[in-house]
Amino acid sequence: MVITAIWQKTSHRKPTGGLLHAHSKKQKAQIAGAPTKTIVGAAKAVVHKVRGGNVKVRARSTDKASVYSAKTKKTVAAKILDVVKNSANPHFIRENVITKGALIKTDKGLARVTSRPGQNGVVSAVLEEEK
Repeated sequence: MVITAIWQKTSHRKPTGGLLHAHSKKQKAQIAGAPTKTIVGAAKAVVHKVRGGNVKVRARSTDKASVYSAKTKKTVAAKILDVVKNSANPHFIRENVITKGALIKTDKGLARVTSRPGQNGVVSAVLEEEK
């Protein structure tokens, strides 16, 4: 009786113990790119071609955010001052890297980022504490 385990990828061995050889190399669409660390600074964006003829706008740096206030039910533009908390990586606070879920300090107050700046090119946030 052969017991099979659940793998995240294909095993390198056959059930007989022999080696499995890859039938092809990775295609362009399967190769992952380097992560885009969006930092606080003057606005800079890069356009990348992706699968299906689409494009991704990756924000390298930004100093503006679209902040939604639940109290007034309006979205306003705010200037990003600093990154207060980033649960993705504690070192991102020192580097001022903005990712989804990061807590940013704006001129309107503290806001939590709801968009993915490295994927969409914009910073959308929800106001947590108003000034």
